Amino acid sequence: MKTEEQLKEIVKQKYGEIALQDKETNMSSCCGAGECSTEVYNIMSEDYSTLEGYNSDADLGLGCGLPTQFAQIKKGDVVVDLGSGAGNDCFIARHETGESGKVIGVDFTPAMIERARINAEARGFNNVEFRQGDIENMPLSANVADVVVSNCVLNLVPNKNGVFKDIFRVLKPGGHFSISDIVLAGELPEELRSDAEMYAGCVSGAIQKEDYMNFIQSNGFENIVIQKEKAIVIPDDILIKYLSKEEIQSFKSGNTGIFSISVYAQKPKCLPNSGCC
Repeated sequence: MKTEEQLKEIVKQKYGEIALQDKETNMSSCCGAGECSTEVYNIMSEDYSTLEGYNSDADLGLGCGLPTQFAQIKKGDVVVDLGSGAGNDCFIARHETGESGKVIGVDFTPAMIERARINAEARGFNNVEFRQGDIENMPLSANVADVVVSNCVLNLVPNKNGVFKDIFRVLKPGGHFSISDIVLAGELPEELRSDAEMYAGCVSGAIQKEDYMNFIQSNGFENIVIQKEKAIVIPDDILIKYLSKEEIQSFKSGNTGIFSISVYAQKPKCLPNSGCC
């Protein structure tokens, strides 16, 4: 059993390599983790190209949803993007906030931060900044964000409860998040969960959907809504690396499922003992 720090180091190393790859390489793999499948072009990602503010240079094809599409960002908002990568979601969020707003991307991997900063500087985006840090202990003050977004990142973090706790801390009272992520229904075979490549590729780091939603609720959020949900099908040529033909058949015929979900929740406007009510 790997420790949290060992898992984080795996992710940092993998995503340091991914930062140097192009979108086509990443999209033809498991969230950029390797040459996974010949059956499909991309397994997780969705098409960003129709969204205002989209920049192809910043799109590494690593997402599993479109959280900025659902995030209800307004002009002048302060938006924080967790696991900001090369800056794609940040630049779309900037289009929504306008010049009067501010967007802060937080990423664990130095190579991603460097690439995102280059992308922002090339476009003259003075109200977008990128900070290196751990998203369960963000380099941000409390009560600063109107909106938090994240795209297929929390599944990579061992301490997911800690992330939601810190999201609650940095959001302003009445602020909200929209997060796209990978969750499970039923138990994924251990052969998939234990492989480091699949961990960095979004699947084996995922937890049960019920547990995921419980973390949100237990950290004090309200008005929790699943904005979008879709099943993720793992092709046979990925499964065959980890399971026998008999195990694949059993896996497919069981109740196990892998899903991409986009979840919305709010921090209450009035907190206990705050004197605002």
